[in-house]
Amino acid sequence: MNLDPELMQIIVCPADHGDLEPVGEELVCQKCGLAYPVRDDIPVLLVDEARRP
Repeated sequence: MNLDPELMQIIVCPADHGDLEPVGEELVCQKCGLAYPVRDDIPVLLVDEARRP
């Protein structure tokens, strides 16, 4: 996964506005634990697409 560091500074979890941390091929919310997929280096920040912890 190759995400722009500037992008990582401004995107947050759409569910609770928590910080997102890259883990494997997902972005995981540090607050609620939802894991959002990253497809072709594009974060898919849709709650319906997130994996529950």
